[in-house]
Amino acid sequence: MDAFAVGATLVLLIVLSVLHHEVHGGLVGSDIDGCDVSQGNWVFDDSYPLYAAPSCPFLEKVFDCVKNGRPDRDYLKYRWQPSACSLPRFNGSRLLTELRGKSIMFIGDSLSLNQWQSLTCMLYTSVPEAKYTSVRTGGLSTFTFLEYNVKLLFSRNALIVNIVRTPDGRILKLDSISTQDDKLWSGVDVLIFNMWHWWVHTGRKQPWNFIRVGNETYKDMDRLVAYEKALHTWATWVDSNVDSNKTKVFFQGVSPDHSNGREWGDPQANNCSAQSDPLPGPNYPGEAHPAEKVVEKVLRTMSKPVHLLNVTTLSQLRKDGHPSVYGLGGHRGLDCTHWCLAGVPDTWNVLLYAALTQN
Repeated sequence: MDAFAVGATLVLLIVLSVLHHEVHGGLVGSDIDGCDVSQGNWVFDDSYPLYAAPSCPFLEKVFDCVKNGRPDRDYLKYRWQPSACSLPRFNGSRLLTELRGKSIMFIGDSLSLNQWQSLTCMLYTSVPEAKYTSVRTGGLSTFTFLEYNVKLLFSRNALIVNIVRTPDGRILKLDSISTQDDKLWSGVDVLIFNMWHWWVHTGRKQPWNFIRVGNETYKDMDRLVAYEKALHTWATWVDSNVDSNKTKVFFQGVSPDHSNGREWGDPQANNCSAQSDPLPGPNYPGEAHPAEKVVEKVLRTMSKPVHLLNVTTLSQLRKDGHPSVYGLGGHRGLDCTHWCLAGVPDTWNVLLYAALTQN
């Protein structure tokens, strides 16, 4: 074989290796059938919302903003429109048929609960006559569509990595996944992970007393550094335990809050209270979310494919989508972190639907 042929063969092998990594390992980006669905605008659509909250009898009160007295309704009417394509219309009966006999598990904090409740409502209102069971045991909730034998599970696990209780206090082990979680996640057909918000809590809301990495114990450390270490531990678990031929893994992108109007260029707005319109897209006027790049960085190091549900920018544009004072009822407290349902998490699930049903 001459030198040219050898060189051409080497180039071909390198290209095939790169393509193999892009398809079979690491970050699977926000493209759906070749279109970046993370960039776009919110457009008013009279056919929205995808369901009415009263038609979803198990919707938790904290997300039911209409029932809690929110007077405006326009926030229910916005549909996410990517700049270069259109998302498929959500078809709950099709998704249940394609998932027959399978399980979907959301693992994370109350924003995972937000998304799990959204998908449960979207599917239930698509097949309202379908029989179902709903069971909650400890931190695990299971909603089963009996006719399809499809299970939607939510595992409340805000930090993903292990917390161990000791006589000296709670130790957050950044390099450890608990045996219980390892067993719980194994064998699930679709895993959707999420973590961020509890990493920034301090004081009484902080769920640990010490941080441990290997044999070293710390009272505290830079939270982004700790977050990245925990993500690498999770990534190692996925790479070591997931069979990509049987299980699809998603990571829910970082969901933003809207607690300071200066972040979106409106210093007169102290928070999300009384916000009734989205920001124009496709670009968010504020800075990129600090955790967003960390997530992408870690996902790119992985050998197993993980699909990023890149919801950060589209959610940053929805300063109007939070419960505000209509989360707990009785105008107690202000919630600029979670999302009203129906609302923004429905779009997260449209992205999930598109990823699960494409091709």
